[in-house]
Amino acid sequence: MSLGSLDQRLLVFVGAGGVGKTTLAAATGLVSAQEGARTLVMTFDPSLRLKDALGVGEEAKDHPVRVPGADGNLDVALLDARVTFDRLIRRYAPDTKAAERIFNNRFYRDLAGNLAGILEYMAVERLFEVQAEGKYDRIILDTPPTRQALDFLEAPDRIVGFLDSGAVKIALAPWWEEGGGLARLPFRLAAKGVEEIADRLFGVRLLHDVVEFFRAFAPLYGGFRARAGEVRKLLRAKGTLFVLVSGPGEDRIPDAMFFARKLRESGHRLGPIVVNQVHPEVTTAGELPPEFAEGMALFRFLGVRDARGLERMRGLLSPREPLVSLPLQAAPPADLDGLESLGRLLTDQLG
Repeated sequence: MSLGSLDQRLLVFVGAGGVGKTTLAAATGLVSAQEGARTLVMTFDPSLRLKDALGVGEEAKDHPVRVPGADGNLDVALLDARVTFDRLIRRYAPDTKAAERIFNNRFYRDLAGNLAGILEYMAVERLFEVQAEGKYDRIILDTPPTRQALDFLEAPDRIVGFLDSGAVKIALAPWWEEGGGLARLPFRLAAKGVEEIADRLFGVRLLHDVVEFFRAFAPLYGGFRARAGEVRKLLRAKGTLFVLVSGPGEDRIPDAMFFARKLRESGHRLGPIVVNQVHPEVTTAGELPPEFAEGMALFRFLGVRDARGLERMRGLLSPREPLVSLPLQAAPPADLDGLESLGRLLTDQLG
């Protein structure tokens, strides 16, 4: 079950958008399964491009689906924040009545699934579930672009901080209970003008919906805090490795170096940095594949640019941080054979 330096229990692919990160995660997953490991590839990339690369559809949303035609045991799960949120409530609510109280809350129905950071936190919850089930030898996470991936890394700490915050404590205060001072506020508005009543009443109702959501959710707080702590440990564990994917060229270096620095500072293990889709250095049209020959001048320029970028990036990395370059492909892999070729190209360099 060896993938060279990628022979780890949890691989997290990170990087900027548009660098082929999703495809590389899928390709690595395919090779992992072929090598005998029970493998799950998860994506919480909002574009859900992984389903196109592996030939799975919407049925894979949050529920692992076996990849058709793949050798070995390869499953794919596409994360959907609302589906995960609903399932967590059903699983961890004290009883059916408590779950329905949350499901029927207007704030939860209309807004909760779209809150900033909710996708990243649901990914944390889903990762905890999959890890706890113990069904897979290797889990491969395909993350959103760089800045959102940072949100994912910070999600465990954020959820703990939020649950311990003053805002939650205020929402759980007795003021909001029936008969409390603020609970009677709508009735005090009844003596005011009609327009003012409508405007303020809507605001009060919305506020009460939010407060009711937090109060209904209160029995689940302890479990959320505990699971967030476990995922925080998992992301820094010895068996977890981050694979940083970058595009070629000097303009891509700042993003790659920024994320590498963030990983080091936060105590995560940084594995190989993969520079994908590198243009070849050419001097004559005969050195190019036929489909590229007409763009000789452009390809010569891009080849020089990419070589310069690779050289500069090597100079910024320590000898312990391997840099892997993958050549430009005429077209992204469109089937399992293409994914396997790409996956072997990557893993062979790290063997």
